Amino acid sequence: MKILVVDDSRSQAMLLAGILRAAGYEDIVEVHDAAVALRLLEERSAESGECDVDLILMDIVMPVMDGIEATKRLKENPRFRDIPVVMVTVRDEVASLERALEAGAMDYISKPVNRLELCARVRSVLRFKEEIDRRKARERELEALTERLEQLSNQDGLTAVSNRRRFEEVYDKEWLRAKRDGVPLSLLMIDIDFFKAYNDTYGHLRGDCCLKAVAEAICIVLKRPGDFVARFGGEEFVVILPGANQTWAVAIAEEIRENIRSLEIEHAASVAADRVTVSIGVASVRPRADLGPKALLEASDEALYLAKTNGRDRVEVRETP
Repeated sequence: MKILVVDDSRSQAMLLAGILRAAGYEDIVEVHDAAVALRLLEERSAESGECDVDLILMDIVMPVMDGIEATKRLKENPRFRDIPVVMVTVRDEVASLERALEAGAMDYISKPVNRLELCARVRSVLRFKEEIDRRKARERELEALTERLEQLSNQDGLTAVSNRRRFEEVYDKEWLRAKRDGVPLSLLMIDIDFFKAYNDTYGHLRGDCCLKAVAEAICIVLKRPGDFVARFGGEEFVVILPGANQTWAVAIAEEIRENIRSLEIEHAASVAADRVTVSIGVASVRPRADLGPKALLEASDEALYLAKTNGRDRVEVRETP
């Protein structure tokens, strides 16, 4: 456990440190100015964001900045708020001790320091600090678990892209953003051609591998941070292209189609080709007050139907109202 002793009296700081070292506390740092102590804590926490000091023994009466003001500043900083501070002072006036406790000090020790009292107080406060650290660690673990569960609830378990639930959330937000900013929004509806026949021919395990490969091929094409892909259901995927007009969206769709063809996944049961291919429906719109988000979704679905009707392994466009 690391203990910081802050006292403008070098002899007093050495005395405190000597008693603590004799009691088995080896990691002790002595500082003789409150402002220097604050800078030291800032430096120690600069890299990790947390401070490794477990206890501060702070003299109340010091020049320039007294211990009460230093404690107050410590408690105002989230990085140092949980470091317990024990005041060390020759003053026993109630007013000074009240001010120290109001500033955030946990306890106090009067000078001249009694060795047994000092060790007992330090031991008690460090046990309290250990409990605080355990609680914070549990909170971090819980936050990480919650974040992971949230991520899993938004992710398709097979392909690792977002699921339909997450798509609906993102799509609604992107529609409102495009409407507010007056920019276009495009959707690509993607369907693997004759996927049922693929499963019937090669089996569901190969079918799962095919879905994963197609999802990855789609993701490779999407390079902007705002571009979004989700598994819409079965062998269908959907792509959101914020800010993309129809020309841009068609270019992205063609690149996706070619990228999936280049995988050269054998598909002997396909009527469109001897390999796995996709049909893609494209729709673009500049959202406005008299048009709901369902219109763009329906237009992209109609474009996909058109791509299938016209022979598959192709990109078709449907105009929105």
